[in-house]
Amino acid sequence: MSPKVGVAPLRREQIVRATIRCLARDGYAGLTMKKVARTAGVSQGILHYYFADKRAILVAALEMVMADLDRRVAAAQARGPRDPRARLRALITACLRLATEAREFWVVFVEFWGEMMHDRRLREINAALYRRVRRQIGALVAQGIEVGTFRRVDVVQAAAVVLALVDGVSLQLTFDPRAFGAAAAVRLCEDVLTRYLEKEAP
Repeated sequence: MSPKVGVAPLRREQIVRATIRCLARDGYAGLTMKKVARTAGVSQGILHYYFADKRAILVAALEMVMADLDRRVAAAQARGPRDPRARLRALITACLRLATEAREFWVVFVEFWGEMMHDRRLREINAALYRRVRRQIGALVAQGIEVGTFRRVDVVQAAAVVLALVDGVSLQLTFDPRAFGAAAAVRLCEDVLTRYLEKEAP
């Protein structure tokens, strides 16, 4: 029997959040539908109503953490100035803080990347996600060039460089939070990107 109207989205979210907790605790290799059902407090029958298999639930977990990150970025950008440099800084800050404030979310990324190396469909999902994020970053770089804040660079390449820097530093924060804090990580990325993107003083 299908869930009552209005219950389905809440139940689905409950299951996906349980999946994120299981991934953070046991990794994808240790993830089972039984563990997820137990953690979510639902029957395996209910779980299979929403998700056919482990891959489907992994994709749902990735979608949830990306939606959370999108909200964080949008909120950070809304609070600050509207110029491209400030908006890029807000994006970077939101991403790095996710690694320290919600470490289990970054674990989802790591587990997804590991599985996508052996699954073409997961690689396609990841490629589409990265294209979207690079477009978002590239638009800010292009705006910065247009208003004279950034030097003229290849926008597509610059977006890939910015994303690679954020990914790399976020992974270090996830693996070893004692290496440096989020504030220090933001300063580091700002310094690197200032040297890379901004015009030299005359």
